[in-house]
Amino acid sequence: MAATAAHVSSPAPSLLRRVSTYFYRRPRLSLFALLALPLFWLVVVYLGALLALVLQSFYGVESFTGQVTRQFSLENYRQLLQPANIDIILRTVIMAALVTLAAVPLAYPLAYYMARYASSRMKMVLYVLILLPLWSSYLVRVYAWKLILAKEGIISWFATQTGTSGALDAFLQIPGVGGTSLALSNFGIFIAFVYVWLPYMIIAIEAALERVPKSLLEASGDLGAKPGTTFRNVTWPLAFPGVVAGSIFTFSLTLGDFVVPTVLGTSQYFIGQAVLTLQSTSGNLPLAAALTVMPMLIMGIYLWFAKRLGAFEAL
Repeated sequence: MAATAAHVSSPAPSLLRRVSTYFYRRPRLSLFALLALPLFWLVVVYLGALLALVLQSFYGVESFTGQVTRQFSLENYRQLLQPANIDIILRTVIMAALVTLAAVPLAYPLAYYMARYASSRMKMVLYVLILLPLWSSYLVRVYAWKLILAKEGIISWFATQTGTSGALDAFLQIPGVGGTSLALSNFGIFIAFVYVWLPYMIIAIEAALERVPKSLLEASGDLGAKPGTTFRNVTWPLAFPGVVAGSIFTFSLTLGDFVVPTVLGTSQYFIGQAVLTLQSTSGNLPLAAALTVMPMLIMGIYLWFAKRLGAFEAL
């Protein structure tokens, strides 16, 4: 009698519990429900937008009305082979490569100190200091460098006070490097790019160095290897995937940026500026799309090499 009463009084499973049990017994359906929204975003929104961009690059523009004509053509890519467009692409790729190469020696010592010697408290402080600039406005940071590098800025003032303004003027006369001032030169663009993307390189290298067992370094020393030999044969090869991972950020972000070359630099265009001008001022969306495809192809090749070098293991 008591058992019957207990059975009658037991509450029925809630709707949430029944749904949970239903998906628990069907793991594939549960996995699909979990990934449905992210996959929709990736396939429809992200990849769909890229596909639309690629298709747009094969269209043309009516010369009289300026309207986009949806007729398949390779004319936009033929225009990219013109010397002016090739110059823009090469200038951007060279700048991205130089920024990446400069970021490595600047980031490595700090990343090594954080991974090997810094206490937990100090490491947290350094993380905050490294990431703090990223919390501020990107435009504010770029315009701050414009003020610093301007002819009336602190660098020119310091050069005047120390009597090195002649050397600075001579440096600004170097073709392809200088300009009327540091703020209006390719070197100024280079400095700003290194500054804004350096945190990504530091974090990537530090993450890779964290994974290097200290026992390997100790074993290298016990076997008589000098610090330089240990660095070349143990530390650097194990940290190199992190360097390549950081270079993915510095290279790709420099490749597509248009703010820094617009605020700083000369009248010479980079890819981002050219795309912005083509789609806003000129209204030539197909040619802008074709020019946008070039960084996609360059980054595709770059990512393939990065994968071969094991960079994704350090992300």
